[in-house]
Amino acid sequence: MPALRTTARRRQAAVAALPLLAVALTACGYGSQAKDDGTKPGVAAGAKKLSVDTVRIGYFPNLTHATALVGDQEGLFQKELGGTALKTSQFNAGPSEIEALNAESIDIGFIGPSPSINGYTRSKGKSLRIIGGSASGGVKLVVDPKKIKTLDDLKGKRIATPQLGNTQDVAFLNWISGKGWKVDAQSGKGDVSVVRTDNKVTPDAFTSGSVDGAWVPEPTASKLVAEGARELLDESSLWPGDTFVITNIIVSQKFLSEHPDVVEAVLRGSVRTNEWINADPDEAKASANAALKRLTGKALPAEILDPAWKSIRITDDPLAATLDAQARHAVKAGLLEKPDLNGIYDLKPLNKVLKAAGRPEVSDAGLGVN
Repeated sequence: MPALRTTARRRQAAVAALPLLAVALTACGYGSQAKDDGTKPGVAAGAKKLSVDTVRIGYFPNLTHATALVGDQEGLFQKELGGTALKTSQFNAGPSEIEALNAESIDIGFIGPSPSINGYTRSKGKSLRIIGGSASGGVKLVVDPKKIKTLDDLKGKRIATPQLGNTQDVAFLNWISGKGWKVDAQSGKGDVSVVRTDNKVTPDAFTSGSVDGAWVPEPTASKLVAEGARELLDESSLWPGDTFVITNIIVSQKFLSEHPDVVEAVLRGSVRTNEWINADPDEAKASANAALKRLTGKALPAEILDPAWKSIRITDDPLAATLDAQARHAVKAGLLEKPDLNGIYDLKPLNKVLKAAGRPEVSDAGLGVN
């Protein structure tokens, strides 16, 4: 899997190879190149439309959604969409994005594995498909170094996760179980107190002493380090090959069936964006930060942005085997009944795009549509 490290020459070659609260911010994304003022250019005049006038894409204003941030900011999705306009919506929580997908408020979304699993199983396999990968890693356990010096010191402490049953919550509960400690998954009470706290609130909770640490995604982890926390564990170290899915791409099954040309265009934009990011990570980092400023009104300072960006790997591969493992972890924690994930993936459109680019196909780990 490519990491966020390579050369400008590869960037040029890569680009040439591929001719539970919703945020009120909603923007229309257009164009082929980010403007200096952080806004996005418009649909090219006279460009040919695909099978819909507009495609609606949801994502989080978060570095683990770098593909969406950069692809939208730089107009790389729009370039592949031609005369079909791109409309984007931003979310703070996976369940809200799943609700939007089910309500047909968005067509395609960038989202974590746990809400993807929950959305698929609760609809009895009828709501969505995972059609591509986006990011791996970017999740860390950071702690108050005055209270916690080793992993064993977590016993009896208060550790924040973003939300009951979210991807990081499941990972932390699974890690606790591996230590032989007991925690009630619903209440968070036990040998470790798991405190479900919105990522926006966690830095204040940490500085006030309400929590002693947090198992959180970037850039929250680096924000906490800037406030005096110390990184104690990178979740990537717990996975084979140091890779696990943190963000993938989902689509409404109805939209996939009715508008395969649009889905394929978005995937071409995703692959093109990932090539762009991996070929010139510094320029891509600046682009992602410009997108965050446009969406949230505030860019990340270098002391937070730089370490956060380095810990995230951008990939087209959805890392299906790791999603299956995360589902098993949720079952083990008592947060999910054993799910039937057969058919959750449809990677045919992505593999078609990858083949056209001379790239190897990716696997659905036996969980694809028949």
